[in-house]
Amino acid sequence: MATKKPENMDFESALAELENLVNQLEEGDLSLEQSLKSFERGIQLVRAGQLRLTQAEQQVQILLQQDEEQLVAFTPGQEER
Repeated sequence: MATKKPENMDFESALAELENLVNQLEEGDLSLEQSLKSFERGIQLVRAGQLRLTQAEQQVQILLQQDEEQLVAFTPGQEER
């Protein structure tokens, strides 16, 4: 089965694969070549995850900024006009 490119994976899948790679590397049963390939894949997954988180943070900031422009402070007892 072909491995998906990290940029085409959802955040949760990339994180799960990264956790799996870390566990394999920590066990120490991989050859040097396999360890390097796993490390390289891990770096790709981390970069893709960081990009997704940055994009999500930017989206939240945009939404909050839009809300600040549209929302009016509520004062109890104040009637709508």
